[in-house]
Amino acid sequence: MAGGMDLGTGGKGGKKPLDTAINMVPFIDLMAVTISFLIMTAVWTQIGRLQVSQAGGASTDEQQEEEKTKTVQLTLLVSATEMRLTADQSAFDPIPLTRDDKGRPDLTKLVARFKELKAQLPDQAAITLQTEDAVRYEDLVRIIDECIGSGLPQVSVSAAMG
Repeated sequence: MAGGMDLGTGGKGGKKPLDTAINMVPFIDLMAVTISFLIMTAVWTQIGRLQVSQAGGASTDEQQEEEKTKTVQLTLLVSATEMRLTADQSAFDPIPLTRDDKGRPDLTKLVARFKELKAQLPDQAAITLQTEDAVRYEDLVRIIDECIGSGLPQVSVSAAMG
């Protein structure tokens, strides 16, 4: 006998065999569930959040603030092929949604339009983006970034009407 293991040569008084088959499937299942839970609840998943509000009715405090400063209802309708900017009842020419060589939307015309608008309305800080279903998510994020970078930090997102 070597090291307390039964090599199969012992008779009635031999030691019990120590080499048994350990079922690893339940252990692997437990680890897979634990790892996926830790990944979903990790802190680093919160880094990429955008501060965007749902379009809807303003509260009474917000209505009083809007009366103090002169602003207009600024809306940007985003479709898969073009963007349409409207300020209250006046509409601007549609901006075609073209892409650069990397497949990203070219937003230079939109930024120029925002600069013109901010020159006319320096107190304007809110914009509502109305997006169609065909708009890609990364395109929407780039448009939101350009709105914030152009001095319109209060971005609301809603579904396109009609």
